[in-house]
Amino acid sequence: MQKIKCSEALGYHLKMLRLEAGFGVTELAKYMQLLGCDTTRECLVKIESGTHNVSVEQLWAFKKALHVSYDKIFEFMEEEK
Repeated sequence: MQKIKCSEALGYHLKMLRLEAGFGVTELAKYMQLLGCDTTRECLVKIESGTHNVSVEQLWAFKKALHVSYDKIFEFMEEEK
């Protein structure tokens, strides 16, 4: 499974997207599991803190669960410039 290095900035941005969508960490993990993504609450906490790399599968599940585009997921990169 291909992983993308998760930075604190990406993790924080994913957390903000989750909060905007109204999901708790446990709720999002369960939703992502329903989408076929093997993600736990603990894993999401680590991703959001920037201490765990995120897989392409997890990014897809974030996108589907939060109803956002990949552009929205990575827009934080433009904001950092």
